Amino acid sequence: MPNLSRVASLARLPAFLVALPLSILAQAVRVDTAAPVNTINPRNSVGAGVDRIPVAAIDHDLTPQALPPVLASGWQPVTYRQNTDLAIETWHWNPEGVWSDPSGQGYFVGSATSTGFIRHSFGYALPHRGSTRNDGTGNVGFSRITDGDENTYWKSNPYLTSHFTGEPDSLHPQWVVVDLSREELVDTIRISWAEPRATKYLLQYWVGLDPIRLPTRGAWVTFPHGVIASGQGGTATQIVSDMPMRVRFLRIWMTESSNTCDTHGSADPRNCVGYAIRELYLGTTSKDGVFHDLVRHTPDQEQTTTYASSVDPWHTEHSAVNPKEAQVGFDLFFQSGVTRGLPAMMPIAMLYDTPENAAAEVRYLENHKYPVSWIEMGEESDGQYMLPEDYGALYLQYATALRRVDPNLKLGGPSFQGVNDDIEVWPDTEGRTSWLGRFLLYLREHHRMQDLQFFSFEHYPYDPCRITWASLYDEPQLVRHIVDVWHADGLPPNLPYFITESNLSSSTSETYMDIFSGLWLADYIGSFLTDGGSGVYYFHYLPLQLERGCNDSAGTFGMFTVKPDYSINQPLAQFFAARMINHEWLQSDGANRIYRAASDINDGAGHILVTAYAAQRPDGQWSLMLVNNDQESSHRVRVEFAAGTGQPSSFSGPVTESVFGRSQYHWHPARLDFNAHPPEVLNRAPQIYHGGNADPDGPIFHQSLISPAEVELPAASIVVLRGNVAPAR
Repeated sequence: MPNLSRVASLARLPAFLVALPLSILAQAVRVDTAAPVNTINPRNSVGAGVDRIPVAAIDHDLTPQALPPVLASGWQPVTYRQNTDLAIETWHWNPEGVWSDPSGQGYFVGSATSTGFIRHSFGYALPHRGSTRNDGTGNVGFSRITDGDENTYWKSNPYLTSHFTGEPDSLHPQWVVVDLSREELVDTIRISWAEPRATKYLLQYWVGLDPIRLPTRGAWVTFPHGVIASGQGGTATQIVSDMPMRVRFLRIWMTESSNTCDTHGSADPRNCVGYAIRELYLGTTSKDGVFHDLVRHTPDQEQTTTYASSVDPWHTEHSAVNPKEAQVGFDLFFQSGVTRGLPAMMPIAMLYDTPENAAAEVRYLENHKYPVSWIEMGEESDGQYMLPEDYGALYLQYATALRRVDPNLKLGGPSFQGVNDDIEVWPDTEGRTSWLGRFLLYLREHHRMQDLQFFSFEHYPYDPCRITWASLYDEPQLVRHIVDVWHADGLPPNLPYFITESNLSSSTSETYMDIFSGLWLADYIGSFLTDGGSGVYYFHYLPLQLERGCNDSAGTFGMFTVKPDYSINQPLAQFFAARMINHEWLQSDGANRIYRAASDINDGAGHILVTAYAAQRPDGQWSLMLVNNDQESSHRVRVEFAAGTGQPSSFSGPVTESVFGRSQYHWHPARLDFNAHPPEVLNRAPQIYHGGNADPDGPIFHQSLISPAEVELPAASIVVLRGNVAPAR
């Protein structure tokens, strides 16, 4: 093993000393110059995301005083993330607008012509919600199916009925799944129906593992007496089996509606389609005819868990809203400077909203001449357990409404939540289980593939609190694999594809604050662009306060630790990694041609220790980003450029070397007692809020080399070499 203190100081040595032989053998990094594998302009393809965040963070971060250090990271275009779909809320992107029912309830459409300055916008809870939990900010709310109140009810999304899809309701079955938490004996299901009720439905149980998270590891089986062909509504008690059966998960699969009107009246056709359930009871009926219920009925997340296929976006002006968390208002977003004046990727809320509201949003943006690059349709429909045909039906309705506003809009989605493998769903009648494959098939069968102009997904590769240093070795293969999966599912090879949100989880805490996170970021961005990605967005752009991480340490989604007032305390590893990517590796404007590069440096167990990403910049220089994921040892490498197997050449003349490693950054964690000091207290207390500190904390080290034959990569470092390449001999 080399002398580690000597290795750590190599980046600060003069060039002629760095070039001297060491006791370790130099290995090779080879750049294949035969043809570029991708061409990107960072001004439209390497950016960051702004999400729903605390109102106090919005008011502090989006100011001329706070933005310069954020912009110094070098991320360029911005994607506006939309959180209300994750929270099972509808989005009032504009506080001003009109209700379908003038009394202040129904379906809200924001004003496209209002002149007030939109600083914040909010989500509104849905009174007819059917899922116990959700993925959004501040997981609050509960299902109306097991809340113990028969005056409330779940109702499915009217836009998934034949009135709006033009297709039979049986092609878009709506469903409710109940999780009893463990196997229980069940022979009776009692449903208290609201209107509209299901007239045809199946009562089913699951044989296998978890049907929500492992939908192909089992099958739904209809109870012996679970076929209901002419449901009458009211309170329907069905003996589903002659003997109690041991089950955990149950499903109501609804295929035909009574199309009778709900409690909101007949004036709006949306009130009179779909399915509605007041309360659900499961258990056994004893010999004396008495029903014994197993369900916990309570209006909170301790209730028996239910999942629903969709939710009616009907709500009221009094629906619960979290005043402390907000989406950034459009006017503040575009006028603050965070977008750098570049076109932004903008979302429309789709899962729990209306096409009319989405169309008004686009009209507002265009009326204000705000530059928009792409429109992302919905947010993480897979994470909301929506079937692909339902998403497809909504997608086409929204696309039709948006194209009436502007036929030139570039539409896409579905913004899959971060996964490392194919997204699978319950098989259809043909046995197909690929979510993306079935969504693409739906578009093709409706002759609407032209309405999908880009594909988007998120990337959160690791389970929080289960990360080891060796996880770094996986990242390049994870990105390459998932891109291959999407194309195997039928994604057209020429369709642009974006990762619109990505990072480690904030609860990875020390790993996130440590240099680990910077190495991961360089590998992730480099590998995605090398594998043909059209654009990638870092998350989260704006400084945020700490969250509770693993083992009672602190973590954050972002590039900085902040003080209680959100002002920046110090930059973290990902800030410096961002600068290495955006300022040292890539040229910020113009066509950067990406080439494949590979190293032969491994640990003997199949792990590549040094990864390499090559670009020929618009200024003609070659730029090579080298990531040494070996946390203990430096590696001396020889850099070669060759077309295929041709004769190699090397850097010639002055070469700029930029180094970011432990000599430039080292995180020192502080254990925090989150039981004694919850996060909100820690974030207010200057003496303990930071959860640790980095020392040293930059800057990136730069030096000039002359025609280096070999370079030294310090342990756990990112090194960028930039210069001209000699012609091949």
